[in-house]
Amino acid sequence: MIHFEEFTLDNGLRVIVHEDLTSPMAVLNVLYNVGSRDEAETHTGFAHLFEHLMFSGSVNIPSYDEPLQKVGGENNAFTSPDITNYYLTVPAQNIETGFWLESDRMLGLAFSENGLEVQRKVVIEEFKQNYLNQPYGDVWLKLRPLAYQVHPYKWATIGKEISHIENAVMDDVRAFFNKHYSPVNAILVVAGNVTVAKAKELSEKWFGPIPSGTLYERNIPQEPKQTDARRLDVYADVPLNALYKVYHMPARNDKNYHSADLVSDILGRGKSSRLYDKLVKEQKLFNSISASVMGSMEPGLLVIQGKLNVGVDLETANRAIEEINAEFMATGISEEELTKVKNQAETSLVFSEIELLNRAMMLAFCKLLGDANDINQESAKVQAVTRESLLEQARTVLDPNNCSTLYYHAQPKAAEKVEDAVEKIKEA
Repeated sequence: MIHFEEFTLDNGLRVIVHEDLTSPMAVLNVLYNVGSRDEAETHTGFAHLFEHLMFSGSVNIPSYDEPLQKVGGENNAFTSPDITNYYLTVPAQNIETGFWLESDRMLGLAFSENGLEVQRKVVIEEFKQNYLNQPYGDVWLKLRPLAYQVHPYKWATIGKEISHIENAVMDDVRAFFNKHYSPVNAILVVAGNVTVAKAKELSEKWFGPIPSGTLYERNIPQEPKQTDARRLDVYADVPLNALYKVYHMPARNDKNYHSADLVSDILGRGKSSRLYDKLVKEQKLFNSISASVMGSMEPGLLVIQGKLNVGVDLETANRAIEEINAEFMATGISEEELTKVKNQAETSLVFSEIELLNRAMMLAFCKLLGDANDINQESAKVQAVTRESLLEQARTVLDPNNCSTLYYHAQPKAAEKVEDAVEKIKEA
């Protein structure tokens, strides 16, 4: 059980305090209710670019990292389709430095042309290095728009294309900040060796004077039900053929989410899962395969992905996956198999709660979903999944007409390199 208290400042900032007096550290986590789903399709990648801009200095603090490092602190951030999350850890006695830094950049960025240009170059280089110049790096640039036709999940967090980042101007930056980065659109979690009274005092002192801003209301087009299977063939200079299959599934808050999540675990979580056991160990079609869910706030995706062994064609591999899925939908699972995946999920929950920072981030996300105490309900929701509810979700989610498949073909020159390497190993 994770204990916490929460309160809301007059300006609308929601604050959660999780005391852990056994830790010498303290965490400050600020979640902003904005992600790549909130971008215009002609200006994608902006939420992620803005994450970088938040480290370019604020009105009163030209360098964010320097004062934090002087008091023994560390920080980082991430952007997803749903949220932007900033966090820092410091020795507990220096927590006020964290309040000072985070509140000042919420109050106002420096908005310098130089800062924009520097971070623009950083993001463009990240786009090239991680998505365009890395084997299989462009998978989600291609798979998302295959799976989503209208919902903004159809572009990756990095953006649809580099030109959107290149064309970002200062007016865009200011408008984005004013729309999303305000107390009323944020959740602050203070965790660690800090009392509730101290956290409340520092929250009022540093965040209380910031103007509340305007509450952001989403108006996002909903993705229509997929009724026909979709396919995309990609040819690239990669070492092995790869297969990616995605299926629409319930949103994170949906009552069927945990059943669908366990469907993915049964199929492809670990080396005892059905896909791994049949297709890697037994049939030797794949050298690696897994299944997982994206955990999106809106209806998301169950993902099956794997790299094929040399000489295995993609059609054969795809049929093998579909056969396993069909068997699952026809016969369901035993009580023993259900107990196994529930135990795996429970173990993951326990381990996720060991780290103080993880607890802070989970509290913020649960609060955004509607109730911070959901962090303490996850185990019960997993245990409530029955064989019947799981089978129902398997039959709904794994319907072939609900699937988008990306066939990632290794070009001959890349495949030949692998075959040559295999031959050399055999000869040696």
